Amino acid sequence: MIFGRLRDGLRKTRDKFRAGLKSILAAGRKLDEDLLEELEEKLVTSDMGPTTALQLMDRLTAAYKTREIRTAEEVVPFLRRRLLELLATEAGTSGLRLAAAPPTVILVVGVNGTGKTTSIAKLAYHFHRQGKRVLLGAGDTFRAAAVEQLTIWAERIGCEIIKHRQGADPAAVAYDAVEAAVARRADVLIVDTAGRLHTQTNLMNELEKIRRVIGKKIPAAPHEVLLVLDATVGQNAIRQAQEFNQAVAVTGLILAKLDGTAKGGAVIGIRNEVPVPVKFVGLGEKLEDLEPFGAEAFVDAILE
Repeated sequence: MIFGRLRDGLRKTRDKFRAGLKSILAAGRKLDEDLLEELEEKLVTSDMGPTTALQLMDRLTAAYKTREIRTAEEVVPFLRRRLLELLATEAGTSGLRLAAAPPTVILVVGVNGTGKTTSIAKLAYHFHRQGKRVLLGAGDTFRAAAVEQLTIWAERIGCEIIKHRQGADPAAVAYDAVEAAVARRADVLIVDTAGRLHTQTNLMNELEKIRRVIGKKIPAAPHEVLLVLDATVGQNAIRQAQEFNQAVAVTGLILAKLDGTAKGGAVIGIRNEVPVPVKFVGLGEKLEDLEPFGAEAFVDAILE
C-alpha cells in the first residue's frame, strides 16, 4: 500500500528520470566511456544536485574500470544499490524517536510556504489514528493565519491546542504547551514555530530559545526536531536544511508536496549533503496523505 502511494506520488519524478535514462541506456548499447559521459551530464543536471551526482558517477566509473559492471543493463541496478546506501540511516530506520515516558515532544520548524502547518496537522492525525492523545502548540504567533489554520485542523482532528494572542512570545507558548501536555497526560505534543522573522538570525535565535525552554521543562525534550521542506524547490531545500540543522540540530525531515513535483530527486541530494534522515513524505492534501519514508520504496518508485 505504501509503495503504491509512493509510486503514484512520485510519478512526475519517475517520468523525468526515465526520460533522461531511456536514450542513454538503450537496449543493446555498449557500456563505454561515451555512455558514462552522457550519464554524468544527465545526473549532474538532475535535481539530486551536482555534488551527489558526481559522487555516484565516481563510484560507477570505478566499477566500470574494475569490471564490476560490464554491460549497460547493469547500470540501473548498480545505481539502485548506491542510492540505498546513501539514503540509509545510522540506526537502520527512519522512524520517529518516542519518549521513554509521555509526552513525546516534537518541535516542527521550516520557512513559510513549505507546507509546515498542513504537515503538522497530518502528523497529529497520524498519531491520532494510533489512539494517542495529541496536543498542539501554536508557536507561530507572528502570523495570524498560522494560528487560525492550526486551530481549524485541531478541531477537525479532535485534538487540543494551546495558543496565545498574535505577537505573543513563542517561547511562552511552548512553555505553556509543555505544561499542559504534562498536566493533561498527552502522549504527543507537537509545537509549531515561526517560519520567518525580520532576519534569518532572529529566526534561528528564536528557535533556539524555544528549544531551551522546552528542555528546561522536560530535560530530554524536544525528542524530535522535524524540518518541513517543500520538495518542489529542489536544490534550494538543501540550503534550508543546512541552515536549520546548524541552528537547532534537526533530527528528521518531512518532505512536503512530493506529489506535485518532478524534483523528487532532491531528496537524494538533501540526504547526502545533510546528515539528517527523512522521516515522512507528503503525498497530497488530505490528512492521511503523509507516509513514513522508506528508502527502498522510494528508490524503487523512482527507478521502477
